[in-house]
Amino acid sequence: MKTMITRRDFLKIGAAAVAGGLAGLPKTAPAMTGEKSLVVLIRNREVIDGRGSPRAEVIEQMLDQAVTALLGTPDPLSAWERLVKPQDVVGIKSNAWHPLPTPRSLEAAIEARLLKAGVRKENLSADDRGVLSNPVFQRATALINTRPMRTHDWSGLGTLIKNYVMFTPRPFDYHDNACEPLGAIWHFPQVKGKTRLNILVMLTPQFHGVGPHSFNKEYVWNYCGLIVSADPVAADTTGAGIIQKKRDAYFGSNKPITPPLHHIRAADTRFGLGNSRPERIEVIKLGWDEGRLI
Repeated sequence: MKTMITRRDFLKIGAAAVAGGLAGLPKTAPAMTGEKSLVVLIRNREVIDGRGSPRAEVIEQMLDQAVTALLGTPDPLSAWERLVKPQDVVGIKSNAWHPLPTPRSLEAAIEARLLKAGVRKENLSADDRGVLSNPVFQRATALINTRPMRTHDWSGLGTLIKNYVMFTPRPFDYHDNACEPLGAIWHFPQVKGKTRLNILVMLTPQFHGVGPHSFNKEYVWNYCGLIVSADPVAADTTGAGIIQKKRDAYFGSNKPITPPLHHIRAADTRFGLGNSRPERIEVIKLGWDEGRLI
């Protein structure tokens, strides 16, 4: 029989994790315990303005609603106080890929909420390619992981799991078999057990590309969403399902993501980072429902 996790159980896990020094996270990955993973998908059709840029105030509202729903708290501040403690040193692992970066407005919203939760400004930094030399990341006790989802020629998709590749000085060592070993990086000492929240940016995701570092506006659309979870594998699985349905709709037939998403499955079955099986993922859907694709 599969073990099901209720909202009450989820909150108990969060409380226990706070006591154990990993606020907001289970001590053992859901994939290792048979628990269901909770994911929040929030969308707002007003988040992208007429120039194609994110509206900061809408990003803030979406983030607050998603984190509150995820942790079941009465207000956003209570949620962030579950995720971090004032003495934490927090690195926000973003993504700087120029055509489709983590929006600065989202980084700023995360930073503002961490400060309100009591984290000191000098103990807070957002970075991507400089994480190994960044003093805050070198001292980090907590990480917030956020990046946009896009197709990727080596891994199938650029994902939350893949976002930690910058924590190794040798990223190419993890590119075998469509980047299947990426989950190993999450067990590095500078990363293991520190990720408090994963935010997959689905504002304007890219659903198709040809060749390394491919970007084409034809294959980007205003999905206007964020996917938020303590489980990076469940969040990536949810995003990948949306990308796959968009590809099928656009091309008029089944158009599998290529190369196959071995790294997402391996993050579950090999590295125990979370759940990749849809039946083990509970998705809370908030906001705009037209074209949700899930």
